[in-house]
Amino acid sequence: MRTWSPKGQTPLLFHCFNWKNLGAIAGLTWTNFYFRLFGGSIKSAQVIEFLGHLQRHLPGQLLIIWDGAAIHRSTAVRQYLESLAGKIITTRLPAYAPELNPVEYLWAYWKQHELPNLCARDIWSLSGWAARGLRRIRRKRQRLIVAFWKQAELWP
Repeated sequence: MRTWSPKGQTPLLFHCFNWKNLGAIAGLTWTNFYFRLFGGSIKSAQVIEFLGHLQRHLPGQLLIIWDGAAIHRSTAVRQYLESLAGKIITTRLPAYAPELNPVEYLWAYWKQHELPNLCARDIWSLSGWAARGLRRIRRKRQRLIVAFWKQAELWP
């Protein structure tokens, strides 16, 4: 959605933004990415659900490289990972280094190219627009995902 107004005048948008937030979680492989959207903040239960989602779609042992967010270090997530007996191995990025995280580049591209000027009326329409935008990025995936890894300077 784009907004229009006379030259030199800031457009005014009148919407009731009656939702708290929409949480997004994603994981990138070298050639694809997987995501989930949740109403509200991402908590330990959503991280565990997403890790299960990744296991269903990516066979074999997984190496998860993530930032130091508190939800990644929570007791529930730690216990879940221990219960998997090594099927998922985790390592952390250095503290305060979002430029090393390719998922941060995915989020930046998503916000700049798929969601700018979006004025959703409710959480459901926001969720729909957001999911469609992420699916469009996935269709362009090889070129973009390689770019996200290269920007993070993690491409082999």
